[in-house]
Amino acid sequence: MGSLAAWKARAQALKTELHALLIASRDPRTPWLARAWLVLVIGYALSPIDLIPDFIPVLGYLDDLILLPLGVAVAIKLIPAEVMEAARKKAAGAQGTDAAG
Repeated sequence: MGSLAAWKARAQALKTELHALLIASRDPRTPWLARAWLVLVIGYALSPIDLIPDFIPVLGYLDDLILLPLGVAVAIKLIPAEVMEAARKKAAGAQGTDAAG
């Protein structure tokens, strides 16, 4: 198990990455497909409807633990690298952390 400081650092990095995705989604250089994909991923995350209901032991939360990170990874791949890098720098600056995170 990791230390509390390591978990806090990972949580901060995730927060910065999600903020960067929001910034990148508003950038005019971001393709419409990436924007649409982000809407789908966020919609799925906030939706009370799951592919596998949460009351099923283990499998219920497995879809959230696999599909959501996979959806975010695909969104990052769909966004041009220079747009994502600029968004990460802007997000890190807005949160008062360094971009290397």
